[in-house]
Amino acid sequence: MDIDFPLILVVLTFATGLIWLADKLFLRARREGRMTTDGAAVASGPGEAEELPKEPYLVDLSRSFFPVLAIVLILRSFLVEPFQIPSGSMLPTLEVGDFILVNKFAYGLRLPVAGSKIVAIDDPERGDVMVFKFPEDGKTNYIKRVIGLPGDHIRYRDKTLFINGEQVPTEFVASLPPVELRREYLTDTAHEIFLTMGRRNGAGEGEWVIPDDQYFVMGDNRDNSNDSRFWGMVPDELVVGKAFAIWMHWESLTSLPSFGRVGSIE
Repeated sequence: MDIDFPLILVVLTFATGLIWLADKLFLRARREGRMTTDGAAVASGPGEAEELPKEPYLVDLSRSFFPVLAIVLILRSFLVEPFQIPSGSMLPTLEVGDFILVNKFAYGLRLPVAGSKIVAIDDPERGDVMVFKFPEDGKTNYIKRVIGLPGDHIRYRDKTLFINGEQVPTEFVASLPPVELRREYLTDTAHEIFLTMGRRNGAGEGEWVIPDDQYFVMGDNRDNSNDSRFWGMVPDELVVGKAFAIWMHWESLTSLPSFGRVGSIE
């Protein structure tokens, strides 16, 4: 079962905030008034402060945790959110176990959980490594590279990518059986991709025209990626943010974390 951490964070933040606010505005004064009426709060001597009523455990807990939860919520929702790469669909750019940072405001500020854009800042660009919610369930986080923008015509044939009728340039880098490492030039900045050697089964081939406010995405591990070639476009409302850095690599609990892959994501 997938745990909806953003929803849990929002609920906990609002719950602790409401408890703390209710106590500050109403409950604390009522407790102090009741103790004074009962004669429980008295001064021990001249100049000594009265004994204050003890806060209920839930109020004390809420007062302590609310600021922390609020800061985490703001950071994750509007600034930067960490993710872990669970599959090899973005090899060689991202490896299984990479921990990445995602810029949450690169494509506009969105409400947590709902995902509605409240402030437009910029749009995804071709070549960006983008995190989004899987269109078929609207919940699972996916990460792929932006290939097609609204209005583009995309064609993929014989392991060759065409955008608006022009072949995307690639160059051979190395043979790493069972894959071939190539450098692809979607933009002026190149990135590397994997192509499985000898595979010619037509999987993922086709042509697509990208509708308004939607994006065509593909994994860099071209023959081992579940992407727009199979399930369609990514609507703008499902965009989460732009991946920009690797900050740690930790593949499993049986291994130690490493920082040898720390750096920007091309």
